[in-house]
Amino acid sequence: MHRMHTPGIVAARMGVSAGEILSLFRDSTDGLTKAEVMRRTGLSRTTVNQRLDGLLAAGLLIPAPEDARTRGRPAGQFIVNRGRGMLLVADIGATGLRAALCDLGGEVRAELETRADVTAGPEAILSIVDELFARILKDGNQDAASVLGVGIDVPGPVDFATGRVVSPPIMTGWDRFDIPGWFGSRYGCPVLVDKDVNAMAFGEQRLRYPDVPHLLMVKIGTGVGTGLIASGQVHRGADGAAGDVGHIQVTVDGVTEPPVCRCGNAGCVEAYAGGWALVRDLREAGRDVVTVDDAVRLIRAGDLVAVRLARRAARILGGAIADTVNLFNPRVIAIGGQLAHTDEQLFAGIREIVYRRSLPLATRNLQIVRSDLDPHAGILGLAQLLVDGIYTPERVQELVDGAVA
Repeated sequence: MHRMHTPGIVAARMGVSAGEILSLFRDSTDGLTKAEVMRRTGLSRTTVNQRLDGLLAAGLLIPAPEDARTRGRPAGQFIVNRGRGMLLVADIGATGLRAALCDLGGEVRAELETRADVTAGPEAILSIVDELFARILKDGNQDAASVLGVGIDVPGPVDFATGRVVSPPIMTGWDRFDIPGWFGSRYGCPVLVDKDVNAMAFGEQRLRYPDVPHLLMVKIGTGVGTGLIASGQVHRGADGAAGDVGHIQVTVDGVTEPPVCRCGNAGCVEAYAGGWALVRDLREAGRDVVTVDDAVRLIRAGDLVAVRLARRAARILGGAIADTVNLFNPRVIAIGGQLAHTDEQLFAGIREIVYRRSLPLATRNLQIVRSDLDPHAGILGLAQLLVDGIYTPERVQELVDGAVA
């Protein structure tokens, strides 16, 4: 796993914590020896031995396996113990959800997905997540005690400090529901809740663009959402509402009566360019569509009405994204969601408008790409967020203290 701080020499001081030592191992692809830790930190052999003994006793480090050493690793080399505990994560979308079991490297060990309508309410949807979690644990020969963190993302605004959804436009019955409490009582570990596009953005940046500190993630699925990565961290804003371009109101040529959005306002970007809006317009045009996937199939098949609506959606999205580029100046724009898989029908229009309407300085190095991780970006991003939380210096020290007490 590549982390976003620059690996390098830790200041030579007796106060270097076990967590800081562990971070060196997390940044190393092949593991480290005691001598390498001494060289990178400037610490004495005695101090390094003490720190490593604590990390080994806590199960956070393990000796590199013998078969790895036969490929050139020296004896006495240690690596992060990715199997010390497990993570449970669930990516909840508007019409489906994906649950996974991950190790402490953020790697997916097992995964399940199912259709589910988020408007069914929190009890119904979280009960489905519970069932998937139970199946994954059982199939992986794990139990609740092995779970060190639970991560949930949802298609709505989240107060990150409390993990509660706040006035979500499409999540009927979810407002202020205690999601952390629901899972905390079952697993007795930290529970992280975030907006789905924030998790996607973090996964995309951490795993695909680790050297790009400023990234914009755009999800175009049933709705339209964006996540911002600023200086390598999720930018959620003062109250968790940053990046909600889907509900910016726009004026569209030839439209005298703007469509009503699911948020209750009229003329939002999502009301024209979201998947649900395309389904609505295609049905009004006499096309037999029910789901966003149906709309995507029509666009890919070259249906004239579907292509025309997709091109209009691309222009509207491009305008909203261009405004964000001028304000935020990202280096990469990654686009995911079901409508990102319409070949170039959507991308061509978005690129055209973004490059035409954004400042030349903001676009001279800008990349607009399809998400490499989609549709797993949310799952992987949640795992990375959880791992970072587990490996904070304070949490690592707690685990070490508990092991040597």
